[in-house]
Amino acid sequence: MDSTTIALVAAHEDDAEALVALRIAAMRDSLTRIGRYDPQRARERFLSGFVAEQTRHIEASGRRVGFVVVKPGPQALLLDHLYIHPDSQGLGIGAIVLARIIDEARQQGLPLRVGALRDSDANRFYLRHGFKLVGQEEFDNYYLLSVQ
Repeated sequence: MDSTTIALVAAHEDDAEALVALRIAAMRDSLTRIGRYDPQRARERFLSGFVAEQTRHIEASGRRVGFVVVKPGPQALLLDHLYIHPDSQGLGIGAIVLARIIDEARQQGLPLRVGALRDSDANRFYLRHGFKLVGQEEFDNYYLLSVQ
């Protein structure tokens, strides 16, 4: 996938339900593997923290294929969500988006934090892009990328 065909487009409040559906589709396999697939819980969890101003659609060649949420913090940016629809995974889109988010963190002089479901393929993705494991809980791993 060519990075010039990937765009990050501002989300709006009325996009929430579509974003929930995409999140559930993207996480279904990982959550099912650990016995935690519950679409209602996934919906409520996402909507409870949804801030449209921190959310951007990921478009590939003009088609919405995912979304990313980056939340500001005093000592780090939090990559709260990065989801690519299963039909568009494995094409390099996530890597292109992550590189842009890392550039944003670098421009702000802030490290980038992210959490990933423990048995998710996302763990290898973040490690491959230089993140370091800094913590673990029952269901999640937590990573940090220093961008200085």
